Amino acid sequence: MRVRIVVADQAEAHFYDLEPPDPALHPAGQLAEARARLHDRDLVSDRPGRVFDHAPAASGRRGAVAHHATGAEGERRPHRHVATLFARRIAEALALAQREGRIDRIVLMAEPRFLGLMRRALPAELAAIVAAEIPKDLVHQAEAVVRAHLPPAALR
Repeated sequence: MRVRIVVADQAEAHFYDLEPPDPALHPAGQLAEARARLHDRDLVSDRPGRVFDHAPAASGRRGAVAHHATGAEGERRPHRHVATLFARRIAEALALAQREGRIDRIVLMAEPRFLGLMRRALPAELAAIVAAEIPKDLVHQAEAVVRAHLPPAALR
């Protein structure tokens, strides 16, 4: 049983292979997303658009009474978009490894928000072979720390 372990955050992903009963983790590649380290303002070409409120003013004045910028909140934030695209790249790398017969199970390790993005990016055939999800940001940790966080089921 070949297990692919993905240790990722929004900027980089490290892949390890594990073939139980051999306890050693074998590096199997990595991906990086340089845009994840940029500020939101550096990811977009201009300021957000503006909207005007058309509520009647207390003074009896008619027309637009207030204007403000539309916020890039939630799903529309540039960083969120970059992270979503990176999660898809990780899913594509896993799909390729599965098609080539290099993996039978997957273990995902990432901080909780990015773990959710990776989960949503996985196609059904990959989601079916996910053996464990560990909500920890271990991307900058040594292999021994990653291995210590593996659930016993992944080591069999």
